[in-house]
Amino acid sequence: MSLPSTMQVARIHDQGGPEQIRIETVAVPQPGPGQLLIRVESASVNFSDVKRRRGDAYPFPTMLPFVPGGEVAGSVAALGPGVDAPAVGAPVFALVGGDGQGGYAQFALAYAAQVTPLPAGLDADRASVLIVAGATAALILKQVAELQPGQSILIPAAAGAVGSYAVQLARHLGAGLIVAGVSSPAKAKIARSLGAHVSVDYTRPGWADEVRRATDGRGVDVLLEASGGPLLAQGLHALAPFGRAVVYGAASGRSAALDAATQERFFYAPAPNQSLIAFNVGGWFMERPQAAGAALVELVGLVAQGVLATPTIQRLPLAQASEAHRLLESRQTSGKLVLKPW
Repeated sequence: MSLPSTMQVARIHDQGGPEQIRIETVAVPQPGPGQLLIRVESASVNFSDVKRRRGDAYPFPTMLPFVPGGEVAGSVAALGPGVDAPAVGAPVFALVGGDGQGGYAQFALAYAAQVTPLPAGLDADRASVLIVAGATAALILKQVAELQPGQSILIPAAAGAVGSYAVQLARHLGAGLIVAGVSSPAKAKIARSLGAHVSVDYTRPGWADEVRRATDGRGVDVLLEASGGPLLAQGLHALAPFGRAVVYGAASGRSAALDAATQERFFYAPAPNQSLIAFNVGGWFMERPQAAGAALVELVGLVAQGVLATPTIQRLPLAQASEAHRLLESRQTSGKLVLKPW
């Protein structure tokens, strides 16, 4: 395959607002040992990209300048030393961006161990939204929170990327009650169509009391939290004895915090026996790659079989990467945003 010498990327030189994302022309990178070069057809936009652009607290350092984007789908453009598969031209999806040169680009580098052949019947757009959001939901529900049949779960942003996977997976795992956290009637409708039994508007005061009423006063067995700020403390008031709260993000840009009253109840009350767990999907792929890989394989199978649906996809050209970030930060979107580099 004949490769161009240059490519278009969306790159960030200074952390700040969406206007910091610039479209630039740079050299096409060459794959090193153990790497593949992927011609990117679809690049998923994740909230982790927003956090790194803003300079929020993040588990890994962000070296400037950098190209955002952690997951892509496309085709193999070139193989580095020591790599003999998948073949050049093969459709794949992959995790990228470990070196700060991510997927908001026409070409991206990925290590062979983080590249997966694209299954038949799965297009690049849908494949590009599987790894981060899908694996996050699968690992949290099965490995971290260990959701059991008949148990109840509260899923925030249930019409969003992670949330929509989590609602469907909770239904697949036999959850007895799925409570969707939403911010509008339209999103409540989406969450119910995915399998949620009840919805609450977590932008309104007293929403945690609504959750308790839906569970006959007991609270939910599993709580997911990804907004940050005061919502964690509010959510813990809706957590049942022996419940598990899993924090996997801070979309508001504010760290999750517990007020003094919640700390007193959570840590010193005689009966709750509750767990508070921090989760990062990248850490699982780095430290527990076999478990993370197995969760992804199972997820792909469920999507291919039609058991799970990928989130609704909104496509934007690469040139509108800054607009994609504005839309995501506004929290007015549902499903997933995907950038198209060509």
